Amino acid sequence: MEIIIGKTAGFCFGVKNAVDNTIKELEEAKEVYCLGELVHNKQVTEKLISKGAKFIDNIEDAKDKVIIRAHGVPRETYKKAEKLNLEIRDLTCPKVLKIHSIAEEYSNKKYFIFLIGQKEHPETVGTISFCTSGAAIIEKSEDIEKAIQLFDESQLNQALVISQTTFSVEKFNNIVEELKKKIKNLEVKNTICDATKARQIETEKIAKSVDTMIIIGGRHSSNSNKLYEIAKKNCNQVLFIETKTELNLDKIKNAQKIGIMAGASTPQKSVQEVVDIIKKIC
Repeated sequence: MEIIIGKTAGFCFGVKNAVDNTIKELEEAKEVYCLGELVHNKQVTEKLISKGAKFIDNIEDAKDKVIIRAHGVPRETYKKAEKLNLEIRDLTCPKVLKIHSIAEEYSNKKYFIFLIGQKEHPETVGTISFCTSGAAIIEKSEDIEKAIQLFDESQLNQALVISQTTFSVEKFNNIVEELKKKIKNLEVKNTICDATKARQIETEKIAKSVDTMIIIGGRHSSNSNKLYEIAKKNCNQVLFIETKTELNLDKIKNAQKIGIMAGASTPQKSVQEVVDIIKKIC
């Protein structure tokens, strides 16, 4: 049995930065409040809770200081924190902050913003709040017609396309092509994170070369789910697991070549634990 582990598997820079700095905060204080899940990984969340992190849904529940998660928050949250005299430890991924800046800049120039991403994802919810001149979220091709209608109603004569950092590259390109057919003054900024692009490309490459593919990541992780979708298109047998305990050994015991890829919020430890189990049954 051969095992191929993705070189891009595991923590991306933004996630590592958020986790490492939260741990530092926990070393200096008994309690640390974090607004929402720091990252979409149950094991990481449980580890931080064990160290004293308190995850809250409302900023009003924070005391003294609050951590802003890697996905970012709506602009109104910063204003609320200021009114509540809360110190902010902003651990939003730098790539996400850059998108916030782009959205705000182009909104000030009176551009309509087409934001391609998952409507309910916290990153998308945060980014759309910086689109002040007019905007629409496009999650799938069925949303395009309504989005164009909103653009027409806005009476703005120029538009910009941006994306959630962890969105599917393939879906982004398809949606952009459809928008280009119907809108003349359309500027496109592919703001999908480079690490996300590289991980998706490598996942496709590995999936095509193995008979079994294992994706390790959180159930609510956007980028992990995208990896699963890509793997499914290119490999006959794909397993999507969060930890080693979910690994179905009966399904992999006869595999000749296994590929492993992990989402951006998956600790390296989780990847190694899965590899160790597979090696034991070889």
